[in-house]
Amino acid sequence: MGILSRTSYVIRSKINSILDRAEDPTETLDYSYEQLRDELQNVKRGIADLTTQKKRLEIQKRRLEENVSKHNEQARQAVKQDRDDLARKALERKKQKMTQIEELEGQIADLQQTQDKLVDKKDTLEQRIEEFRTKKESMKARYEAAEASSRVSEAMTGAGDDMADISRSIERAEERTEDMEARAEAMDELQETGAFDDALSDKDSLDRELEQMSTDSEVEAELDTLRSEMGKPSANGGDAESDTDIEAELEELETETEAEADAGGDAESEADAELEELKDDDQ
Repeated sequence: MGILSRTSYVIRSKINSILDRAEDPTETLDYSYEQLRDELQNVKRGIADLTTQKKRLEIQKRRLEENVSKHNEQARQAVKQDRDDLARKALERKKQKMTQIEELEGQIADLQQTQDKLVDKKDTLEQRIEEFRTKKESMKARYEAAEASSRVSEAMTGAGDDMADISRSIERAEERTEDMEARAEAMDELQETGAFDDALSDKDSLDRELEQMSTDSEVEAELDTLRSEMGKPSANGGDAESDTDIEAELEELETETEAEADAGGDAESEADAELEELKDDDQ
């Protein structure tokens, strides 16, 4: 097989495949039905034209028959008047007309046979069209039922193209939702641990921790005041324990400050001075 032949074969195969996918059986059946109806109309027009032609020949035949009678009467009148020459001419014309009548009768007979055949064909075609119409409607109903059943089955099993797209959309939405949920949880966790500084605040983690300690101390002091006013003992067991806790926290801060001081210079002196001020204020 040559290159051109193979190319032509492949192209025809592709075109047939595309047409098979695009073809709607119900539309094809309706089109075939209309084609048959058009053919029936052509047959009916043919019968009408043939009948018209036959009627014209019959009219012509009747006129010739009238002429035959006329020439026959002319021949009689000529014989009565002893005009054989005129009688002979009338008979000759009569003979011509009779010959034409015979030819017309043959043509009319042929047209009649053709008309009978066309009428039989029309009757047969009408019967086949009716049978095809019944079968067409039955096939369309079967196809539509099968198509509906197929769509329902595809929808239930998710095998259809539309359902596959919907399934992929749901999967992508679930993945994005899970990613966003995980990110939100991660951000909440980092914010709770203080890993992210507040972008709107100039305080670092140490400032916030000291501020929280001050707030806690104020709350505890106010609570002790309320308990004292109500005649109840202090929940912390007295000021001595509170001072001990403060001392412990200051020592911890001092240790952290000394560790930071190893990295540099003026910052160490400033931290020591600030630490001493804190101790004086507490004492």
